[in-house]
Amino acid sequence: MRKGLLIFFAVPILFYSLYTYVATLFIRITSIGIRKKVCNGTGISLTFDDGPNPLYTPRLLDLLAHYNIKAIFFVVGRHAENYPEIIQRMHAEGHSIGIHHYEHVSPWGLTPHQTYQQIKRTAKVIKELTGSEPIFYRPPWGRFNLATMTVSRQYITIMWTHIVGDWKIQTCDEKLSERLRAIPKDGSIVVLHDDGSNPGADDEAPAHMLHVLESYIQDATKKGTRFIAPDELMKYGQEHGHVH
Repeated sequence: MRKGLLIFFAVPILFYSLYTYVATLFIRITSIGIRKKVCNGTGISLTFDDGPNPLYTPRLLDLLAHYNIKAIFFVVGRHAENYPEIIQRMHAEGHSIGIHHYEHVSPWGLTPHQTYQQIKRTAKVIKELTGSEPIFYRPPWGRFNLATMTVSRQYITIMWTHIVGDWKIQTCDEKLSERLRAIPKDGSIVVLHDDGSNPGADDEAPAHMLHVLESYIQDATKKGTRFIAPDELMKYGQEHGHVH
């Protein structure tokens, strides 16, 4: 009886662990199918998750336009539908718009079909608003399940070398400036957030992030830091068999 109960509970727990934690750990450690860095790169690639946000994303776009920096925005499909003019501005100003699921939900709670639908629905929104197919994908929280790499195979999955905690106001005010300035200029990929509405984030954190980012970009530009454009990551994908 006890043995039967143990098996009854152990099997689904083991399967869920393999489907979520083990899959994520394996992909992150081996880097199979993902990009964490711009190989042979000189400079820093800026990427932004969770937007668009009607208050903060336009301010971010103003800042990037002032310094002629092109970034990758991993957008939430539902937000994109709500603020189409921001997506269209991103596209018009030369930024790349990537997939970050239709809703900000973790792949750990999705079946293979649900994972596919989150990706394809967001891709459809981006295509309808910009006329262009998205090229890049980043799963929320950087989590994978066993099906993720299969259902996202037509996209280039971009992770990061540096995640700096900018979703919390306190981190932005106390540590963000130092963390940004410590990032090596060797093809590093940095993830920041232009929306703070997700669980665990502070709603107004992007305002604090923008203040620090502006100072950082100003200083970095004076020092000759190069900000890597998305097309360098696109070239990598084309050279490694991704078809769009």
